[in-house]
Amino acid sequence: MYEYLHDGKLLPDNNGAERAIRPVTLYRKNSLFAGNEHGACRAALFFSLLETCKLNNIDPFEYLCDVYDRIYDCPAHELHQLLPHNWKKVL
Repeated sequence: MYEYLHDGKLLPDNNGAERAIRPVTLYRKNSLFAGNEHGACRAALFFSLLETCKLNNIDPFEYLCDVYDRIYDCPAHELHQLLPHNWKKVL
């Protein structure tokens, strides 16, 4: 029943799982204050972008600062280069 009592490698807590679902839980709570459906869609897009940055080992703040500086001059056919999995920081 309590395998962690017999196996020293197992931990008797679920902190790892709690940390993994925390962004989803926070989004669910924060989406209550999105204002309307359009605002909720925009918030979901933003949070998805931040999580994609984390999955690609990119600092989200650094990424957003760079993209906000470059997006104004970026032609529409090159916007895909600003997505996190294609992004290259300009020095």
